[in-house]
Amino acid sequence: MKESGFKQVTRVADARERLRAVVSPHERTERHRLASADGRALAEAVTAARNVPHYARAAMDGFAVRAEDTFGASNRSPAVLRESTGRVGPNEAVRVHTGSELPEGADAVVMVEETERVPRSGTERASGEAASTGEEVEVMDAVAGGENVAPEGEDVSEGDPLYEPGHQLRPSDLGLLRSTGVDRVAVFERPEVAVIPTGEELVQADPAPGEVVETNGLTVSSLVERWGGAATYRDVVTDDEAALRAAIQRDLTKDVIVTTGGSSVGERDLIPDVVDELGEVLVHGVALKPGHPCGFGVVEDTPVIMLPGYPVACIVNAVQFLRPALKWAGHLPLREFPTTEARLARKIPSEPGVKTFARVSLDRSGDQPVATPTRASGSGVLSSVALADGWVVVPEESEGIPADETVTVEDWEYDA
Repeated sequence: MKESGFKQVTRVADARERLRAVVSPHERTERHRLASADGRALAEAVTAARNVPHYARAAMDGFAVRAEDTFGASNRSPAVLRESTGRVGPNEAVRVHTGSELPEGADAVVMVEETERVPRSGTERASGEAASTGEEVEVMDAVAGGENVAPEGEDVSEGDPLYEPGHQLRPSDLGLLRSTGVDRVAVFERPEVAVIPTGEELVQADPAPGEVVETNGLTVSSLVERWGGAATYRDVVTDDEAALRAAIQRDLTKDVIVTTGGSSVGERDLIPDVVDELGEVLVHGVALKPGHPCGFGVVEDTPVIMLPGYPVACIVNAVQFLRPALKWAGHLPLREFPTTEARLARKIPSEPGVKTFARVSLDRSGDQPVATPTRASGSGVLSSVALADGWVVVPEESEGIPADETVTVEDWEYDA
């Protein structure tokens, strides 16, 4: 904690703990076909509806045989079997391909490279003999029962547990589910999020002097969708207490409300007072850079996250607070971002007591990646994020990181 124009500035970890305490996972569910279930969190356990494979199949190209008919076979003394089609009888072989159903009567497959077709010495068939191709198969290697055969249920058996509630479905999961006969799954609904950009200077296009094109609401709405939520991107609300109050009250049915702009301590920063009037502000001011004018509160059990208006500060705080809130609300796992170890090209300065998120570009052309801090580092310079490859997190206890140190670069825009 420290004084900095705010009543208190809270460490990032402490702020997230307070936020976690007021974000409740919702329990709304829906059923989806597999084609639309990618990335969704399961609401019910799923078990296999059938065996995979659902029949015994050849695991190799070759000949299906009775293993006992090949015992003792070798290159010098091959077992000679009649080639037939259909059921495999004594001293018979049926040509099969990888994935073919194992013919009735067979219990093994001889690989094709261990066999040789030869003309059959006679053409007469005994009564009841299976249909013959007129050729014989010389088997050069003995096989054991079950060899080169994928038995029914080898991969998955009917009734096997597959996934527990809360598992986030991946494309490979969808393929496995379909193979086991599952075509619909119960999933949690995506958390509903109202995104409310604020500021009397904001316009949607063609700004005049003194006006600013609204980007935060668009950016945050897109991040909400990427992070597993369903965003409602509202029109800009001007800096007026009554208008802001109405905007928040309109969306109290949402799982989370997020505002952009008006979150600091200036005359036009009205959001914190409005939230405190309607409910309670729990955090106002966070010890991170860029973007300490962030906060959140609760109005009628609905979390309200107040993001700063400067675009970079808005994004940094959205990643630190809005993203985990959506994961918690939607039963989704909060995974770590992928990282790259790199050599730092230039020093990163930082203020003790503040967690700094330094944007960097990566050069991967050499033996070791090189991270270069972006020269445009202000919290209002959106290109410093959009043209970067990630950021380096400088912990609160550090005064910065010197050049040539090995640093960890977070790819914060990747969300698995």
